[in-house]
Amino acid sequence: MTKSHMSKFYKLSITDRIIELEKLGWLSPKDANKLKLGHHIITNEVADKMIENTLGIFGLPLSVAPNFIINDRECIVPIVVEEPSVVAGLSQAALMARATNGFKANLSESFLTGQIHIINVKNIESTIINLKKECSNLIEKANEIHPRLNARGGGVRNIEFKILNLRDKTSVISVHMLVDTCDAMGANLVNTICESMAPTLEKISGGKAILKILSNFLDHSVCSSTVIYNTDSLGNSSISGEEVRDLIILANQIATFDVHRAVTSNKGIMNGIDAVAIATGNDWRAIEASIHAYAARNGQYSTLTKWSSSSNGNLKGEIKIPIKPGIVGGSLLLNPAASLGLKLCGIETAKQLAEMMASVGIAQNFAALRALVTDGIQKGHMRLHARSVASLVKTPNHFFDDVVKRLVKSDEIKQAIKEQLKTKESVNIPELVNTIDMNYEN
Repeated sequence: MTKSHMSKFYKLSITDRIIELEKLGWLSPKDANKLKLGHHIITNEVADKMIENTLGIFGLPLSVAPNFIINDRECIVPIVVEEPSVVAGLSQAALMARATNGFKANLSESFLTGQIHIINVKNIESTIINLKKECSNLIEKANEIHPRLNARGGGVRNIEFKILNLRDKTSVISVHMLVDTCDAMGANLVNTICESMAPTLEKISGGKAILKILSNFLDHSVCSSTVIYNTDSLGNSSISGEEVRDLIILANQIATFDVHRAVTSNKGIMNGIDAVAIATGNDWRAIEASIHAYAARNGQYSTLTKWSSSSNGNLKGEIKIPIKPGIVGGSLLLNPAASLGLKLCGIETAKQLAEMMASVGIAQNFAALRALVTDGIQKGHMRLHARSVASLVKTPNHFFDDVVKRLVKSDEIKQAIKEQLKTKESVNIPELVNTIDMNYEN
């Protein structure tokens, strides 16, 4: 089994990290060389074929979060995100979970819903009865549209019929076609099925079919993940593990009833899930929309996670999210970085990727909550922000770590940098270091 636990990986240079991942088997020699040379980035020419009015390529850091065990399988998680502390938080959360065998995730069913809305139906109730009678024939006809999908083991599995009563007392039939798209996200597949089936549905109903398109609400593709953290490992020198456990549980209860806290909590969860989606070429906007709708499914927006005390007093975390990523098709064919992200995952199916995303979500939530109830969120944020500031002022490598450490300690230094940057494009580094030394000694 390929090892995912890498001690002090963050201290290596970029080149040495690539070498380490290649040595451990996470990167092939070919992909390692692509990363070293920067050949994993799409060109302007490719970008111009992906969307309109292209001007260039917009860059974001590609990182990995090591240490994950998901369903007894060692994993590293590809991350594309600009926000400091996401990778560090995930890596630490995954490391702490190794003591209890990591994350247990499950996606029991995974269907994408295609919707067709039928208007101008004279007798809604009798039409629904007629449509239900024809259901098996409709499924058979729908599965003739994409024979290769059926050959791969996918296809339309069921059709549901619902009545929508609109505000002006107009009634609409909503047809839901539940499609197993296998390892593809499947938007184009489902849209084609909906458009192709519309004339048949019009003939049976006597109405007009409109809005023939997939739904991004994935209520038939809900993935769960659970994790246990040893209570003894949660505390630090100033707070006990039991206190941290109880405060995390309390914070989670607050997010259950307070929409302001719930939004912030779920945004933190999405810091991890979105970052994996981008790294693997998936549609993070669709993922966001579905998950936030799911968070409000009971009539009030609430947190996606549940934290409790297990029977032996440890901290137990659970998450459920509607998610259906893909590992074939779409932008993966054009974007070598997304293909590389999937290879780094070490996953073989879209189901495994969904389970990884759910596990990342609960790990990110744990990292944020633990930080909030112990040292506060700013300690880690300011340390990583200091790295950005040190980079902004072009600090030489041999000064860099020392400058970062002292920036964290001195608000005066940060203000001095801001003042210098108002009038200059760069900062006098020797002068900055002298100032740091004086403040640091004081």
